[in-house]
Amino acid sequence: MPSATPASDRWIVLKFGGTSVSRRHRWNTIGTLAKKRADENEARILVVVSALSGVTNELTAIADGAADSAERVATLEQRHREFLAELELDADAVLGDRLAALRNLLTDPRAASRTLDWQAEVLGQGELLSSTIGVAYLRAQGLDFGWVDARHWLQANFLPNQSPWAQRLSVSCNTAPDQDWRRAFAGQANRMLLTQGFISRHADGGTAILGRGGSDTSAAYFGALLGAQRVEIWTDVPGMFSANPREVPDARLLTRLDYYEAQEIATTGAKVLHPRSIKPCRDAGVAMAILDTERPELPGTTIDGTALTVPGVKAVSRRNGIVLVSMEGIGMWQQVGFLADVFARFKKHGLSVDLIGSSETNVTVSLDPSENLVNTDVLAALSADLAEICRVKVIAPCTAITLVGRGMRSLLHKLSDVWAMFGRERVHLISQSSNDLNLTFVIDEADADGMLPLLHEALIESGAMPADEASVFGPSWREINGAVRHRGVRWWSAPSARDRLLSLAQGETPRYVYDLDVVRARARALAAITAVDRRFFAIKANSHPTILRALVEEGFGLECVSRGELERVFEIAPSLPMERVLFTPSFAPRAEYAFALERGINVTLDNVEALQQWPEVFRGRRLWLRVDLGRGDGHHDKVKTGGKSSKFGLPLAKLDEFLAAARAIDVRITGLHAHLGSGVESAQHWNQIADELGGLADQIGTIETIDIGGGLPIPYAEGDEPFDLAAWGEGLAAIKAAYPAYQLVIEPGRYLVAESGVLLAHVTQVVEKLGIRRVGSDAGMHTLIRPALYDAWHDVANLSRLDDTEQEPFDVVGPICESSDIFGKRRKLASATAEGDVLLFSDAGAYGFVMASHYNLRGLPAEDVIEGVSGDVAAG
Repeated sequence: MPSATPASDRWIVLKFGGTSVSRRHRWNTIGTLAKKRADENEARILVVVSALSGVTNELTAIADGAADSAERVATLEQRHREFLAELELDADAVLGDRLAALRNLLTDPRAASRTLDWQAEVLGQGELLSSTIGVAYLRAQGLDFGWVDARHWLQANFLPNQSPWAQRLSVSCNTAPDQDWRRAFAGQANRMLLTQGFISRHADGGTAILGRGGSDTSAAYFGALLGAQRVEIWTDVPGMFSANPREVPDARLLTRLDYYEAQEIATTGAKVLHPRSIKPCRDAGVAMAILDTERPELPGTTIDGTALTVPGVKAVSRRNGIVLVSMEGIGMWQQVGFLADVFARFKKHGLSVDLIGSSETNVTVSLDPSENLVNTDVLAALSADLAEICRVKVIAPCTAITLVGRGMRSLLHKLSDVWAMFGRERVHLISQSSNDLNLTFVIDEADADGMLPLLHEALIESGAMPADEASVFGPSWREINGAVRHRGVRWWSAPSARDRLLSLAQGETPRYVYDLDVVRARARALAAITAVDRRFFAIKANSHPTILRALVEEGFGLECVSRGELERVFEIAPSLPMERVLFTPSFAPRAEYAFALERGINVTLDNVEALQQWPEVFRGRRLWLRVDLGRGDGHHDKVKTGGKSSKFGLPLAKLDEFLAAARAIDVRITGLHAHLGSGVESAQHWNQIADELGGLADQIGTIETIDIGGGLPIPYAEGDEPFDLAAWGEGLAAIKAAYPAYQLVIEPGRYLVAESGVLLAHVTQVVEKLGIRRVGSDAGMHTLIRPALYDAWHDVANLSRLDDTEQEPFDVVGPICESSDIFGKRRKLASATAEGDVLLFSDAGAYGFVMASHYNLRGLPAEDVIEGVSGDVAAG
């Protein structure tokens, strides 16, 4: 049972922002949380509050000399009176003196010249008003709360070289341990106290402002001075995320960080916590927590000195409005004192430099407007001073995109996709921190839109962001808000389907089984995307005759990459019109191109050399052109089909040469195609491809068709979200509207067939070796090579013991004499798994049988097609 009177020196500081103090129910939450913390921890509570939401913006306009300041004050007074009415409190009794003080500031003698001390008094009124309201309301609810004026307890410091503006309107405070201060503060009678954020005492006794986000910093100052157990920042989001969740819905909650990583994340763009608030707590060893006022049950983000060190990118963030100052001059090379002269001029204008890049003849620095007064007058004066010693160029507005995490240098090899993404934009500055905690790219602000979701996804896919590390990463923003789309029940887990599969497994295994109903369902889902004019199935994914016939019946054409695949098409669909057949080979022999062209098939070419060396094959033909947009994408490096290292596609630098060679032999280019890779999860990927191809098509002038390839993903793992086909279709519709002259073509493979197929195998052995239990199967990498080749995931189930609740982890392996013959490690299977049990590898309908081999002289797997869970088997 907690003691009734907690120790006077045991404190917890709770800070609540503007949205948390603007409604009655939230003040009820504040009171409940404060009392709960006091009781559970036998502690005293200090609550720090911001102004009501939007009030500081109004006060800033008044302090800046707005012409309608009197009307703004009247509006603020009315708002606070209405809020007191909502709280059922007497406005004049609670706020009469405070509102009079606000009105009097308009007639203050200092108002005409807008002196800095007067501006500080104006800006501080919001917190004085909200804290006065809060104490009155909480006392009315029977809570033991006292009111504290923060200006009596927080003393502003003057730092060297601070401008007068910073000494009054962006101050810092002393947090050195002071036992006398602590005893005096603890001497107040109330168990719980409420004070203001944002304000402190100037040396002249007046008000000094901590700057934007100052309420967080106020809480940290109080926490450090009190030696608090922790400082809790209560806000409208449940913590720090791996990206801004409003821009990146898949951003993950960061549940535990050390002070230094949290500092970097806050400094480089996370708005949930002010960067200056972390250092006081770090220096004092006070833990911090960021929590959600509306959802206090969520874990939030804990920041302390005992967080585990986990290398990897924890967050990607952006800061807009960055100003770059580029200084160039041949005279700076090896000139002693040049940088000192440069930075003396920044010091003169009270400007704090953020990022620095230098070469023999250039120094470029960035200015962050959140930490500087950066306006046209200041920049003009700075440029004039700098022009005395170098050529000056100001570049604005820019965006700084920063990757934050420990061990950044050791991650560079995993950031190839990130480098490629920035390679498409004009990068003005790249900066890697000396503490190995961040890597920043500065680009034009207009180029940054839409980039963060793609970057976040690329970081996870590359392994640079260890999102599976449970000690750091929590649920995604979409999961927290209940917006996650879950995959449906696997068709093979239904009792009738399971019985059917077990019956098939009594024959020879390994064996692929495909449910034709799943194929048809996926085909119809794609057919419903009205922005797409023509659909081809990439038969390299699965060339089973029954599946091909079904897709042709559903209106799909067939895309082939070899003469053998073309002949399969002629065999199974002899009446299929040739315009519904597409041939997109890579480095095929001359005879295969001639074979396809002679039959009137759409042929795609991706190099100029073929036109130049085999003019007799292509003369007078209509061709599609596959271009390389300079980058790849996909779930693994080996499925990325764009960029310099890829063999696919004509580089854009050779486009003019290709068009000239085509004109020389009367070849007409009617289709334009790009495919960057497979298993891409971002719907924006295809929008970008279509947009780029549309621009190129306009330049070429003969294009009729834009082919954006395939690569649509499926949810292989249990926790994967299904691809958002509706969002994909909406994006394509917007692109189609922008380029209405062109037909839009897709050529998916995996999406249509992967989930329809399972691989059945029998357990051959169960072996324990040095604490690792392995399950062997008669299927191996010769049967399903995707795990060995691409590190691909396939869920594994013991179909014979699907209902067993006792499970343990096994490594699942095959019979091939290769170390890579592993389907998965630490997969949960029934503890009783034994020889003869039937294993099922899910989502194996794409790139399964078609990639099987006789390696080790083992046989090819069998194939079956079923329709529904009890349909007849079609022989394979």
